[in-house]
Amino acid sequence: MTNAVFASLILASAMSGGTAQAQTSAKVIGLGTQPEPYATGSVVNHPRTIGWPEGRKPVAPRGYEVVRFAGGLDYPRQALLMPNGDVIVAEARTKPKLDADPEVQRGQALSKTTGYSANRLTLLRDANHDGVAEQRFVLREGLNQPFGIQYANGRLYVANTDGVVSFPYRPGQTRIADAPRPLIALPAGGYNNHWTRNLLLGLDGRTLYVSVGSASNVGEHGMDEEKRRAAILAVDLATGRERLYASGLRNPVGMAWAQDSGTLWAAVNERDEIGDDIAPDYLVGVREGGFYGWPYSYYGKQDPRHANDRRDLLPTTLLPDVAVGPHSAALGLAFSKAGPQTAFVARHGSWNRSSFSGYDVLAVPFAAGRPTAAPQPFLTGFVADAKKGDVYGRPVSIQTRDDGAIFVVDDAGDTVWLVRPTS
Repeated sequence: MTNAVFASLILASAMSGGTAQAQTSAKVIGLGTQPEPYATGSVVNHPRTIGWPEGRKPVAPRGYEVVRFAGGLDYPRQALLMPNGDVIVAEARTKPKLDADPEVQRGQALSKTTGYSANRLTLLRDANHDGVAEQRFVLREGLNQPFGIQYANGRLYVANTDGVVSFPYRPGQTRIADAPRPLIALPAGGYNNHWTRNLLLGLDGRTLYVSVGSASNVGEHGMDEEKRRAAILAVDLATGRERLYASGLRNPVGMAWAQDSGTLWAAVNERDEIGDDIAPDYLVGVREGGFYGWPYSYYGKQDPRHANDRRDLLPTTLLPDVAVGPHSAALGLAFSKAGPQTAFVARHGSWNRSSFSGYDVLAVPFAAGRPTAAPQPFLTGFVADAKKGDVYGRPVSIQTRDDGAIFVVDDAGDTVWLVRPTS
């Protein structure tokens, strides 16, 4: 992020400080006053994805340009930047649920979140370094809703919805024919879009962190269904042994390491169906062994649907660091690798709010590994017509490069955007 943009973000916010572990919601950056549950009704308000017309693209701040790195993909979800400059993308979609509410089915179809799933990895190559991938290869097919991808020690790790597998791989390779080697099995599927399983390689190079979303909105199927879910798992790559790293995280999709601190940060989707403005999704520096409230509480308040359940946990429940908007579906997270330290958060966009929230990428200023101000818009222009409910695309994940470039994966827009500094 350029110094000018960083400075404007600081000046735009009067809120700073705050710590994730304080037991008062007033310490959460960007939270504000929270309404009471059910102050507004619960609505189903899916967008209609219309795609990007010729010449239209997202809008970045001054000092950046937006380039279509690759279009014509089939619902890309997550990307991995390889050491040789190749970009590997996982393409997968939510499978339709035949027993879902017809209104929900219709909305998901209009938004393109459900339907045929490509279930593959595609390799994108910008051989001439002009910012456009002129080559693409089907790297691997026949996966099961892949999402997270990591590379370590000559192996490519892929998180299917039902488990993590790996393949022998060398940078530059354009096809994987080897059989997958299972690392761990995972509980498959989940509430709404909670089938995604993201991966983050540990700083020690020996541990793989795996995010697993909840099977339900607020534990309505019973907590036996939530074992090893709503959590981040830490897996030893050599042995496959796992431990529960943190829990009570309803849907912790985005994960990244903050520079200067060695803290694992996560972007987490909060709960639905208690009003337009609660509970906000959030960004949090995750403590090993920490419990973050789901399903019993949010932001230090007991959920009315669990009014008398596990109230003993509330005093030791850890709080988020930064609120990033209610029902905004904060899915992607990456830290800048050049310029002032910044966390970029991709907000996929709301479906349980009367007016849209999300559909953008936020920037959160950091210093010494900690957030210093409330999030501000960084990449916008995904909403075509809010009154009609039309969107061009939806940002879902982010990767950053050493030269300051930012890759934004837009699943509904079938595109990977490259946002790069112009000076």
